[in-house]
Amino acid sequence: MELLDDQDLFNLVNKLSLTYFHKPFLHDVAFNFRLRTTGGRYIPNKKLIELNPKYMQESDMEEFIGIIKHELIHYHLHIEGRGYRHRDQAFKQLLKITGSPRHCKPLPSQKKYKYVYKCTSCNDEFKRMRRVNTAKFRCGKCKGRIYLL
Repeated sequence: MELLDDQDLFNLVNKLSLTYFHKPFLHDVAFNFRLRTTGGRYIPNKKLIELNPKYMQESDMEEFIGIIKHELIHYHLHIEGRGYRHRDQAFKQLLKITGSPRHCKPLPSQKKYKYVYKCTSCNDEFKRMRRVNTAKFRCGKCKGRIYLL
């Protein structure tokens, strides 16, 4: 999907704000091309929402809208002077009410795991970037032996 220009992005965020929070979005929103693993972030002292453009290009629109709703929760709670952090109860309640994701899904283009290990007892799989010494380490759930797939 093609990236939105600044005005279209603001209009989309404002529309979602009015739909889900019944309040207008009055500050700035922008794409941040330096974001890698996060879908977006809210910067309280600037009252700025930054969004990762890769999530608009590589994932479906529903995922991108979920990220915007998540950041709008931070925004509106901060503006109201309520707890806007992930650990705050007001934040958790608004996540449920609006149907927003707590975390965004990994991008398809993000680095894949090099090594996959499997437990001989519980058949649980472990994905790792680094190689693990299978003689030294065991399964964290059942203490069974692990092996490289």
